Amino acid sequence: MADRKAESLHSSIGLLGISAGSLLLAAHFYSVPRAVPLIPSTALGVLLLILSSLLAYAGIRRSLRNASLFLSLCLTISVFWCGYGVVFILGGQGVLNDTGDFHNALVPGLVTFTLALLIIAVVGFLCREVILAMIASAVSLASAHEVAMHYSTAFGSSAVACNYMIVCLVGGYFALGRILYFLTKEKIALPGTDLAKKKTHEQIQSTSGSMNPFAVTGLILNMLSASVFGCRLLGVTGKLFIGQVPWLWAAGIYQIGICILSYRAMDVLMATFFGFTSVLKFAGGYCLLYPIWQLEEPSFPTPFLVVFSILFVVLALFLTLKSPVDGLYLLFYVAYCIALSCRPKGFFEGGPQGVDVAIFAASALMTLIHLYNVKASAKIPTGKGAVKALLARSSFLKLREGADLHAPYLGYSKYADAEVLGYACSVLASFAITMTGDPQAPLATVVIPWVVVAGGILKLLGGSVAFARGKTLESSAFILYAVMWIIWGLTRYGGLYGTTRSFHAAVGIIVFMLFNGFIVFCTLFLSIAWFFYSLTFLLITVSFLLDAIHALPAGYDIAATLIFGLVSFYCFLSALFNSIFEGSCLPMGRPIVQLSGAGGGMTKCLHLPARKASSVKRIADILKNGGTCGIPTDTVYVLVAACNRPDAVEKAHHSKRQAQDRPMSLWISSLKQLEPAKHLFSPLLWDFMEAAWPSPISLVVPRGEEMLLLQSSLESFGFETPTLSHVSLQHHLFRGDISGEIIVFGLMYIHKCRVTLPRAGEWVDFLGMKDSAKYVGTPQSIAIRIPDCSVTTHLIDLVGPIVVTSANPTGEADTTHHNQVYAKLGDKVDAVLCDGPSPENIASTVVDCTKIDSGNIGFFRVGIIPKSQVLQILEQVQKKHVFVPNSGICTTKGQEEHVNHSHAVRNGVGTAASEETVPGQSPSDGCENHTRL
Repeated sequence: MADRKAESLHSSIGLLGISAGSLLLAAHFYSVPRAVPLIPSTALGVLLLILSSLLAYAGIRRSLRNASLFLSLCLTISVFWCGYGVVFILGGQGVLNDTGDFHNALVPGLVTFTLALLIIAVVGFLCREVILAMIASAVSLASAHEVAMHYSTAFGSSAVACNYMIVCLVGGYFALGRILYFLTKEKIALPGTDLAKKKTHEQIQSTSGSMNPFAVTGLILNMLSASVFGCRLLGVTGKLFIGQVPWLWAAGIYQIGICILSYRAMDVLMATFFGFTSVLKFAGGYCLLYPIWQLEEPSFPTPFLVVFSILFVVLALFLTLKSPVDGLYLLFYVAYCIALSCRPKGFFEGGPQGVDVAIFAASALMTLIHLYNVKASAKIPTGKGAVKALLARSSFLKLREGADLHAPYLGYSKYADAEVLGYACSVLASFAITMTGDPQAPLATVVIPWVVVAGGILKLLGGSVAFARGKTLESSAFILYAVMWIIWGLTRYGGLYGTTRSFHAAVGIIVFMLFNGFIVFCTLFLSIAWFFYSLTFLLITVSFLLDAIHALPAGYDIAATLIFGLVSFYCFLSALFNSIFEGSCLPMGRPIVQLSGAGGGMTKCLHLPARKASSVKRIADILKNGGTCGIPTDTVYVLVAACNRPDAVEKAHHSKRQAQDRPMSLWISSLKQLEPAKHLFSPLLWDFMEAAWPSPISLVVPRGEEMLLLQSSLESFGFETPTLSHVSLQHHLFRGDISGEIIVFGLMYIHKCRVTLPRAGEWVDFLGMKDSAKYVGTPQSIAIRIPDCSVTTHLIDLVGPIVVTSANPTGEADTTHHNQVYAKLGDKVDAVLCDGPSPENIASTVVDCTKIDSGNIGFFRVGIIPKSQVLQILEQVQKKHVFVPNSGICTTKGQEEHVNHSHAVRNGVGTAASEETVPGQSPSDGCENHTRL
C-alpha cells in the first residue's frame, strides 16, 4: 500500500510538471506574434530549469520501484527543457543576438527530441500506455512544428501552442486521476490512469539488473550530442557556436547521472560506456566555448584519442559478450575517436561530423530496441542467447551470474562496482597530460576536459561508489587522485599559474605526496596491483612537483605518465575480467604483507540484504545447517546460532572468545515457543514476559525448576524427593494427600534449605541444546528476549529459538553497522544479514527476574529502556494477581475459586502456611510460595 501511494504521488508530480511546463510554452508561443512576449525569455528559461529538475526527480524516484515508460518520458522531457531553458536564458541576456542565432541554437535539440519522443510514443501505443504515448506524441509534434516554424513563416506559432495545450490537458487529466486514486485510497481510478498494475516477469527482471531501464535515456543523450555536429554537416544549422553548448553540457551532466543510475541498475559495462561518452560531450562544449577567448579553433592531442579508441574497443568486446548489438553500437564511438585523432581541429572537421550522423541514426535504433525490450513482453533479439550458449561450451571462460554477481567488499550495496571506470579514467588522464601545451595559449590544446572530467569528476564518482560498497582504501585513493587531477589540470592547462607559482604549488603537491605515501603503505595489505598503481602515481606527483619548480627533466613526465597509464590499463582489464567472468583471469594479486586475525584473511562470508525475504530465508537455511550469522536487531547487530544445533552454539561461543562472566542469551519470536515448558514458569513471571515483550528488554529467569528438599518429612510418606517437582507437590497438596502439619514443617525446612538442582526437567532442554547448553546463561539463570524487529522475529519463526551474543569480540564496543561485523568477525561467521546502520546505538536493558515472585527485580544493565518503564510494567502485571485473604497464596483471578475449594478440604492449611512461612512479607511475596509449591 505504501509503495503504491508513493508511486501515485511521484506519477502525479511528474505529470503535473509536464502540464505546467506545457502551459508555459503554450502561453509563450501564443504571444510570439506580439511585439513584447507575454513571458520574458529569461523568466521562461528559469521556470523550465526548475520544472526539468522536478521531472528528473519524479522519474528517478518512480524508476527505483518500477521500470516503466514513465521513466523515459520524464527524463527525456527533463533534459529537453533543461537545454531549452538555458537557450532562452542566453537569448534573454543578449548572448543570442538575432533570429539566426536562435535558429542555430534551438534546431539541433528540437530535431533530437522530435525523434526521441516519437519513439517513446510508438512504444507507448504498442504497450498500451495510451496517455503517456499521447503526451509524448503531442510534445514531439510541437517540437516538429517549431522546427518548421524556424524555416518557414507559413507555419505559425499557434500550431506549436495547440500541441502544448493538448499536453497540458492530457497531463492534467492523468495527474488528476492519480491524485484522486491516492485520496480515495484506490477506490476511484479514472480510465487510463492506473499505473499500479502488477509487474510483469520482464519488469521484475529489469529491476534485478538483467536489463537497464536507464540506458534508453543515455542513448537519447547520445543522439542529442551527435545532432549538434551532424546538423552542421547536413546544413541544417549554419554554424557551431556558444548557443549549442547548453545542449552538449546538459547531455553531459545528465549522462553522468545516467552513469550513476546504471551502477544502481547493476550494469557495469553500460555505466562505463556512459561515463566515456559524457567526457566527449563536455569536450565538445569546451570546443564551442573556446572562440570566446581565441578566434582560432582549438587543437586535439592525438595520443589521448588513440588511447580512448583502444578503451572503447576493449569495452565493446566485453559488451559483445553480454549483448552483441550493444557491442556493435560501441564500434561507432571507436570510429569517432579515430576520426577525431586524424583531424587536428576535431569536432569542427567534416570527418568526425559524418560519424556523428551515423551515431545519431544508430542511437535512435538502439533507443527503440532498448525501450521496447524493457517494456514489452516480446523481445527484439539482440543476440544475448547465442553468446551465452557459445560461452557455455568453454571451460576457460564462464560468465558471472546469480545473486553474487556484484558482491561488495563489505556488506550490501545498492551499486555495482565502479573500479572499471576509475582505472579507465586514470589511463585517460595520464595520456592527456603528455601534451605540454603552449604557455602563451594554454587553452588552445583540448586537455582540460580530458583531465578535469575524466581524471577528476568521473574518478570522484568511482570513489563515491567504491565507498558505498565498503572499499574504504580504494575510495580514498580514487578521491585523492581525482582532486589532484582537477587542481593540476586547471592550474597547468588553464593558465592559472602565477608569478609566485613555484612555492605555493610545490607546497600543495608535497602535501599530496605525503597523503599518497600513506596510501602506498596501506596498499601493501591490499594487493600487488594496487601497490604498483599507487606507487606509480607517486611518479606523477613527482612530475608535477618538478614542473612547479621549473626543474622538470626532458622526457620525464612522458615516461612517468606512460608507466602509470600502463599499470592503470592492466587494472582496467583485470577489473573488467573479474566483473564479467568467474575466476581470476587477470588477478590483482595477493597482499604483499598478509595480516593475521579478524579481517586479515582473504575469505569473506556471505552478505545478504535484509530488505529481501529471500535473504532472510537463506540465512535461516544457514542456521538450520549449523552455521552462525550476524543479523540486525532492534538495537545493535548480534551473532546468532540455532538452539537445536549444539555444534553451532559451541562455534558461536568460540568464534567470539566469549567471556565466562558474559554468557550468551536466548531469543524467541513468541511465547508459544515456550508453551511446552510453561508449567515450569511461575504465573507472575509468565505474565510479566507477556507484558514486557516484544521489546529491547532481556529478562534473566531461573534456568530450571527449583527442587524442594523435604527429606526429613516427605521421604517418610513414601515420596521420592529427588524426583518430586513443585508441580507434583502442588497436585498432592490440592488432593489433600499431605497433612497441614507436614506442610508446615516442610515449608519451615524449605525456607532455610531451598536449593536448585539442574535436571533433565529444565525448560532449556526443550530447545535441544544438549551439552552446548553450558555456554548459554549461567548454571542458575538465563537471559531471554523477544526482539522488537520484524526481520529478526521472522528469522526466528523460520529457525526456532536462537542463541544470541553481541557481534564483536569480548571487551570491544558493540557493532552498529554490518560493515563492523565484517571487520571484526568476517572470517569467523558464515553470513551477515545487512541492514545498514543500527536503529539504536544502545544495547537492551537486562532485568533480573530470578526473585520476581518475591516482588523484587534487579537490573544487570540499564539500556535503551529506562528502569522506570520496566517497573511500571511489573506494577501493572502485579495488579492482575489476587492475594487470597488468610491463605498466604497469590493467584490469578481464574484460579481463586479453585484455591478456596482446596482450603475447605484441609482446614488450617492456609492459616498455617501464612503464619509460619511468610511472616512479615507483602502479598506479592506469597506468590513465590505458590509458584514453588
